Amino acid sequence: MNIILLGMNHKSAPVEMRERLSIACDDEGNAVRAVKNISQVKEALYLATCNRVEVLAHVNNADAAVEGLKGVVLSQGNLPAEEMEACLYVYRDHEAVRHLFRVASSIDSMVMGEPQILGQVKDAYRRCVEEKASGVMLNKLLHHAFRVAKRVRTETAISANAVSVGYTAVELSKKIFGDLAGKAVLLVGAGEMAELAARHLAEKGIRTVSIVNRTYEKAQRLADEFGGKAARFDSLEQKLGESDIVISSTGTPGFIINRAMIERALRRRKNRLLFLIDIAVPRDIDPAVGDMDNVYLYNIDDLQGVVDENMKTRIEEARKAGAIIDEEVENFRKWYATLEVVPTIVDLRNKLEDITRGELERSMGWMKGLGADERTHVEALVQAVVNKVLHGPVTGLKEESENGGADAYVAAIRRLFGLERD
Repeated sequence: MNIILLGMNHKSAPVEMRERLSIACDDEGNAVRAVKNISQVKEALYLATCNRVEVLAHVNNADAAVEGLKGVVLSQGNLPAEEMEACLYVYRDHEAVRHLFRVASSIDSMVMGEPQILGQVKDAYRRCVEEKASGVMLNKLLHHAFRVAKRVRTETAISANAVSVGYTAVELSKKIFGDLAGKAVLLVGAGEMAELAARHLAEKGIRTVSIVNRTYEKAQRLADEFGGKAARFDSLEQKLGESDIVISSTGTPGFIINRAMIERALRRRKNRLLFLIDIAVPRDIDPAVGDMDNVYLYNIDDLQGVVDENMKTRIEEARKAGAIIDEEVENFRKWYATLEVVPTIVDLRNKLEDITRGELERSMGWMKGLGADERTHVEALVQAVVNKVLHGPVTGLKEESENGGADAYVAAIRRLFGLERD
């Protein structure tokens, strides 16, 4: 095949190295052009995300191309060669195809089953096409990868369950309230966990989120990013009474939300349901709140238990996905194997069609006496004979190509039909 996939990801390289390389590769068009300039490279795709940087290439000489690809990646990140060598992986041919299918299907992602990676692969392919760096091989391979990802998504439940605490918090909110549209959400804290929760809420279509933080400027920055509203920390109790869902993640020593505050909030809410999610360590919300009527309280251990259970499910679904990928790698191998016999099949069909065309032209004299329908029937009869003659050789060539033994058959057919002289 002469397909090479070279790169590094969250499993092979520390974040310090990945971020240096991904920042340097922000303009993936430049990276694709650099790879294309390698003399051994015929087609190339460059994929750079926060967790991986990979080059997929169809090449003339695999060994020479690998060295060239390493040189490009090294130059992009300005990284010491010895550090890079320790983090790089190189896959060839079928294993490169398998790895690409795993990446597109999110089996190889840090969060298995996350949907973003497929969009990132599609974006990388779009840039590849724009840079005229794709051809028959990569076009076929990438579209095949997209179909594999769709099969994995539709035939397994690998994306069905939440496997991050922030996402789980939002999914639990959906289960309790159903449609989240119109619900008032309060984020207490503006750190990483709050940002992740805000991101998931935005993906669910919730755009009006209030954010309370001891440092108001941090709350304002997060609010600006996700279209929310920042509030001062001293307005926390008021915001509790206005909110349906509260996600707290300050990690402040001692409880910042206690039973008395929730009692007052419920009175203002006329006892409408209040859902509290405490993902802080140490906890922000007094656990006694969980005993109150019309209040649901989950802490990080509750959510982590859901995450762990869901991850077990995803691992089981990943096995099913692996079987799909194995099947599709074999399908791609069969397609590739037929490429060596395609020129002979085309030449053979052209040869027979040239013969029939010539004979029909020489028969025009006596065919003039035939009506239009009769001439059409004669031409259809001749074409049917050609197709039946071709069926055996073409089927045999394809079968032998799949088994890797088509060379002798190709040589015999080209000699028997005089194709080597054409």
